[in-house]
Amino acid sequence: MDGGFVGAGTAINVATVVIGSLLGMVVGHRIPERTRSVGTDGLGLVTLLMAGLSALEITSPSLTAALGSGVPVLVVLFSLVVGGMLGSGWRIDDRLEGLAGTVQRLVARRSPALADGPDAGDTHAGRERFVEGWLTASLLFCVGPLTILGSLNDGLGRGIDQLVLKSVLDGFASLAFASSFGVGVLFSAVSVAVVQGSLTLLGLVLGSVLPEPHIAALTATGGLMLVGIGLRLMRVREIPVGDLLPALVLAPLLTQAVVLLR
Repeated sequence: MDGGFVGAGTAINVATVVIGSLLGMVVGHRIPERTRSVGTDGLGLVTLLMAGLSALEITSPSLTAALGSGVPVLVVLFSLVVGGMLGSGWRIDDRLEGLAGTVQRLVARRSPALADGPDAGDTHAGRERFVEGWLTASLLFCVGPLTILGSLNDGLGRGIDQLVLKSVLDGFASLAFASSFGVGVLFSAVSVAVVQGSLTLLGLVLGSVLPEPHIAALTATGGLMLVGIGLRLMRVREIPVGDLLPALVLAPLLTQAVVLLR
């Protein structure tokens, strides 16, 4: 499918996330707390399913051929451990919560209707709910093969079919997430615009930015991070997923380092 202009796929994706989030916020006010809780558990299970599918990229033939047998697991392990240590030292998770709290207060001040729920306002619970919705939706929408390949193909002029498919999926997901987490999910549209827009520009300027093995390593690492999100959604364990974000940069870098050393 020809998008007509570079970035059309990302524009469609952002629009579906915004529309889905707004609809979810409207519907969410009419859903009882118990029902919302069950819905959140369902979202957690679906997130674990998507995490498993992404993590399976660790068995990708291209990744195994590029790194050798057994090495992909070590690359993902090293990325998560070192990335988590860096993120913890930089206090990424705490800074995300602080930033989310600032944005949330501005939104509540300018448009009280968007505060969405009893947790809203300048409270720790409200900030946690906001950042969880923002981070969960951002990771879900911005990590995966459709995000990377679809954005690069858009930049390379190869069509926006993959991003259109992703837009439909993200629209339904944002509606479900926003009914539970509110305005934080709406702001994930900014993450989609920044991440996919950047990848599209890189595809336009540099051509193919990441070889297939590097994409597989990134996707597998992101899949394990989504496991952490799923566990948080199901209230099993509060894993500081924000602190693990540097792993998404380390995974392709380590893959390249191993390729050069072989």
